[in-house]
Amino acid sequence: MLNNLASTHCMLPTLLSFLISMVCGFIATPQILNFCKRHNLYDIPNRRKMHHTKIPRLGGIAFFPSMLLATIISIFTFSSVWITHTITIHIGTILFLIGLTVIYILGLVDDLVELNARLKFCVQIIVACILASCYLRFNDFYGLMGIHSIPTGIGIFLTVFFIVYTINAFNLIDGIDGLSASLAFIALGGFLYFFYAQGMYSYMSLIAGMMGVLIPYLYFNIFGKAENNRKIFMGDSGSMTLGFLLGTLTVKFSMNDPALRILSENDLLLALSFVLVPLLDVTRVIGVRLVHREHIFHPDKNHIHHKLLRTGISQHSALGFIVGLQLFYVVLNAVLVNSISGIIMVGINIAIYIAFNEVVDMYIHKNGKKCYVI
Repeated sequence: MLNNLASTHCMLPTLLSFLISMVCGFIATPQILNFCKRHNLYDIPNRRKMHHTKIPRLGGIAFFPSMLLATIISIFTFSSVWITHTITIHIGTILFLIGLTVIYILGLVDDLVELNARLKFCVQIIVACILASCYLRFNDFYGLMGIHSIPTGIGIFLTVFFIVYTINAFNLIDGIDGLSASLAFIALGGFLYFFYAQGMYSYMSLIAGMMGVLIPYLYFNIFGKAENNRKIFMGDSGSMTLGFLLGTLTVKFSMNDPALRILSENDLLLALSFVLVPLLDVTRVIGVRLVHREHIFHPDKNHIHHKLLRTGISQHSALGFIVGLQLFYVVLNAVLVNSISGIIMVGINIAIYIAFNEVVDMYIHKNGKKCYVI
């Protein structure tokens, strides 16, 4: 009974964080839109982009500050909930916040002056290396493919690779209205439940803080009218922040720490399920570019949202299909995870994504379009 009471009380700072962040977003976004209009800061349409009018792309500016402010206020407002746990700031938390700040600033600068892709890639690697070397890394696969404990060096490499990969996956899939934010919202919701179930309550306020600010962003991004200066894109400051946060949360939850919780192969696979569609999409796109002898950093129109639009459906329909696919993966894996081996489940996930793309290609051909477009 006491545990249930404590769990219920821990939902209060989570809810407060969500609400504060949401309010901050609704206050900040119109101000950002007006600022962009005054200073002529727009995402200009080109051959590769889906929009046809200039639209502000600084919506992600509100993400990190709103999340941080909401988290701090909620935790200290309800500090009595942790009456038996002194609130301390660990070195890992400091490194994470520094890393998140660097990635946020990197994305913001890129939104303003368009940085070289290699420079962004190098900064992302450095940030991930610092985090993995000092605080957070994969250290156990819990029997997946017969692998249990992971040596430190390999763990650091896998962690850096995964975090950088996730940052770019969410950045690259941010191609139509609401897509990156919707996928991030689903993933954050999944992690919110996971951290709650494992009793890691302090992370819940942080996650809820990011979920809250995504609500006003999605409102302005999907329903805002460009002619009324009420439509906005998140830009790299938003997508890279989301990718870094979700990559870090995945690794943090997957770490083997018996003092905190006992995990299994099932938990690791379910955690990966939350970010599966962006990861599978960027993997497929890189493979397609290599097959066609294009540089992996060369932009094209072959992401899953590009392909769905070539079938002739609208952006909102494409958004619905991709979000539906992500939700399908989460539900499917939650059902299968205790019934089959991890490697078979991974194979099923990949097969479904391949089949999904084959069906999309079939409808692209029917619509008289090319499947591969540079």
